[in-house]
Amino acid sequence: MPHTNPPRVGFIGLGSMGSGMTRNLLRAGFPLVVHDVRAEVLEEYAALGAELADSPADLASRSDVVITMLPTPAVVSEVLTGPDGVLAGLAEGATWIDMSTSVPAVAEDVRRRVAGRGISVIDAPVSGMAVGAASGRLQIFVGGDDAEVERWRPVLEAMGDPERILHVGPHGAGYAVKLLINQLWFSHLVATAEVLAVGVRAGVDLGVLRSALIASPANSNFLEHDVLSVLEHGDYDEGFAIALACKDLGLSTDLAAAVGMPVEVSALVEQVYRRARASYGDRAGEMTPFQLYEELVGHPLRLGATA
Repeated sequence: MPHTNPPRVGFIGLGSMGSGMTRNLLRAGFPLVVHDVRAEVLEEYAALGAELADSPADLASRSDVVITMLPTPAVVSEVLTGPDGVLAGLAEGATWIDMSTSVPAVAEDVRRRVAGRGISVIDAPVSGMAVGAASGRLQIFVGGDDAEVERWRPVLEAMGDPERILHVGPHGAGYAVKLLINQLWFSHLVATAEVLAVGVRAGVDLGVLRSALIASPANSNFLEHDVLSVLEHGDYDEGFAIALACKDLGLSTDLAAAVGMPVEVSALVEQVYRRARASYGDRAGEMTPFQLYEELVGHPLRLGATA
């Protein structure tokens, strides 16, 4: 639904997630200014009605709210604080919303730099993969002040499922929740692959084993739904590269270290992922660790297949 006098939204990062998110902002009627380091991806946005910015500072100077969707905390920091970065162009009263999977320290540094300038900062990382970004059904985990979160909820609702836009706490809480969700999902994957591989090697039918696990207290959303992309289709989800999964796992264990918590299981899951990355390459899918166990079994783990 078009908004009356909608705020001007600046968006930096037009990758597999950002491309869907920006199109949904345009559909919702928000004036959009975009920037990306890859000039070739910008051409189509002009045809869609977006304005193109020459730099993060140029984008920020023309925006009421700047959204970043970037691959690593280091890139987020550079885009915000580097030469000709967002902070050089952001006006008093504007807001920066970081939807990247990042860490609280980056946003804390930005808040220190803008102290006294009347600039608001919100962390709002997402779950839902590229398909959720394209459909506007992302789950969004928001950290920030109550009033600011509510102020920008219409913008978030243009990109995410309104029922799953969760205000999870103060600044930094969104980052933390997203990292922990990723960590638990990756742990589910490794544990599921290991259990299914052992069961098949022990002579249990894969489908029977999975059904028994689903009927038991050990059931999980991953076992019931997500794993089917591998077991039915041999799809290891190349839409999210294992290099990025390893990055997220590293950030998660770093967060644990920063708060003084030992995470032996998480550290082991990270090592399994890094072994899969070394074996299959940076661009392999995030579910590729399954292949490590399939190699040990001697054949792919597929429902209905015969060894």
